[in-house]
Amino acid sequence: MKIYDKIILIGWSLGVWAAEYLSPKTGIKPDLTIAVNGTPVPADDAYGIPLNVFEGTLNNITEENIDKFYLRMFGDKKTYDKNLDRVPHRTLTSLHKELRWLYNRIMEQKEPGFRWDYAVTSGIDRVFPSKNLAGYWEKEKNTKNIVLQLPHYLFNEWKSFGEFVAFVEGYKPKNKKTRKTAEKKPKDL
Repeated sequence: MKIYDKIILIGWSLGVWAAEYLSPKTGIKPDLTIAVNGTPVPADDAYGIPLNVFEGTLNNITEENIDKFYLRMFGDKKTYDKNLDRVPHRTLTSLHKELRWLYNRIMEQKEPGFRWDYAVTSGIDRVFPSKNLAGYWEKEKNTKNIVLQLPHYLFNEWKSFGEFVAFVEGYKPKNKKTRKTAEKKPKDL
């Protein structure tokens, strides 16, 4: 790890939980951590995807349901069509096994305890309820929360992860009344 000048960890969606689950096992200490549209408790009625929705998805994976999920992930049909190259090409069996494994590990979870420097959350997320994202990150006083009006998958708004990281690190909310959140799209800033 000494060959890298800076280690940046970005956890997206269930990857926020996965980062907390896996990072202690690696011994890697990131210099900067960014949680994107997820929480360390991803299957949770108050702070994640409601349990009945998570379990319903797990128990009812079909081609049609997966297509609907991807549509929700990108927010609308136009954005979905523009990002078809980002849709995974996997079998239902593969997706089901991964989701089952994740669900089982999530249910075994201990208290979250990872340090997140930033949380970038969506005010219009159709995968994680926006109020659940807001509720979780609001209580994490050491995490700067940036709220954007973008769908669950938002990385297509930047040309690279480097640009995304620069946006996050340089973010200044326009609304002076709130220190930690704002409701603008990146192109409006």
